[in-house]
Amino acid sequence: MSPEIGIDGALALAPLTWGPPGAQPDERKLRHLTQALAEVLAGRRPPQILADRFTDRAYQALVRAGQMIHASRPPFTGSVHMKQPRDGAIEMCALVHCGDRNHVLALRLERHGSQWLCTEFETA
Repeated sequence: MSPEIGIDGALALAPLTWGPPGAQPDERKLRHLTQALAEVLAGRRPPQILADRFTDRAYQALVRAGQMIHASRPPFTGSVHMKQPRDGAIEMCALVHCGDRNHVLALRLERHGSQWLCTEFETA
């Protein structure tokens, strides 16, 4: 399943699976994850769309966070910058264009079984 925006505007997210040690998820999939997170934090999508992409603790933080991005137009995620501080962990950030003011999203993903899950996120 490839990530795409459907006819009804729903964002379909493909699982972030991993391969051999040191392998990173596809940058396009990371961008889609960041886009979905920006839309949730802007109050344009429900947090449930990310439930299976986050650890339980990070998902509960997302639900508690509510609307953190105030945007005059739908958020649009620019390029994703990532580093791998150790095998099985990725730290990434992306600029989110929101009209009058841009925001930055930072995420940490860790390998859990065969998927990458978001364990932490921040926005400014």
